[in-house]
Amino acid sequence: MFNNSTILVTGGTGSWGIELIQQLLNFHPKKIIIYSRNENSQVELKRKINNDRLLFFIGDIRDKEALLAATKNVDFTFHLAALKHVPICEENPLESIKTNILGTQNVIDASIENNVKKVIYVSTDKAANPANIYGMTKSLGEKLIIGANIKKASTQFLCVRGGNVLGSSGSVLPLFQKQISELGEIHITDKEMIRYFISPKEAILNLLKATRISQGGEIFIMNMDAFKIIDLAEVLIQHSGRKDIKIKEIGARPGEKLKEVLIADTERGSTFILDDDLFIIAPYLKESSLAPLTEKAPPLLTKDGIRKMLEKGNFI
Repeated sequence: MFNNSTILVTGGTGSWGIELIQQLLNFHPKKIIIYSRNENSQVELKRKINNDRLLFFIGDIRDKEALLAATKNVDFTFHLAALKHVPICEENPLESIKTNILGTQNVIDASIENNVKKVIYVSTDKAANPANIYGMTKSLGEKLIIGANIKKASTQFLCVRGGNVLGSSGSVLPLFQKQISELGEIHITDKEMIRYFISPKEAILNLLKATRISQGGEIFIMNMDAFKIIDLAEVLIQHSGRKDIKIKEIGARPGEKLKEVLIADTERGSTFILDDDLFIIAPYLKESSLAPLTEKAPPLLTKDGIRKMLEKGNFI
């Protein structure tokens, strides 16, 4: 599918973007354009992945003219760029709207104008029953993407809703590991906090699978493991071998939910099980032979399950 194609990745220097680029290179694309606004991140990525098929484009998704130039002769656009940290988005709602909503509309318009074959929007579980600015903007981004299919353009649009990626920059795993080594304690916002996690490799495999099978207009939802954050902390403490590490509860941050959900209440009746990896919401599945999703939530991983997940991903 991607052989000899031109691929644009917005936000391509982030954790998702790097793993995506590495996997896409195995499909022998003609070129991959990494579109982001951070010069230093692009330089670091170029040093990390030295490949002639990678092209680097400095630009912001708020800049439609830059996106029009970047999407010229592009076959596939993977839209990853976003403001994603919940506290930052809470403190800067207008900036979040400009990037996550207006920027997404710019990606849509530029892709339609340049006849991109498929646009793949990477969303988040926080878009389901959103309780914070980040989740709200990503939920609206999903609606913009799905709505773009109604325009009957030659471009197909789809959403892939993921969750927390283990080890991604700024995420809880490297934060806890740093706190163990530097502070001798781990800061937990709330001991009842539950989150969904997936490894970078598995997230991108599912993303590419959804891209291949999409007909346009779907929301694919990754079937991820969930566990209590405090259990993750205790596994990391045990792995460190230190007996002096304490866990300090500091209270939930503004906009944080105790428990995320993969699927909104209003979506549950139209969600089907595609396979072990993906659920799907799609307009053409009204009379689907696929099994409807009936379980409200998966069972939580035990500490042993968390440990195996970390070991499989080479995080411990």
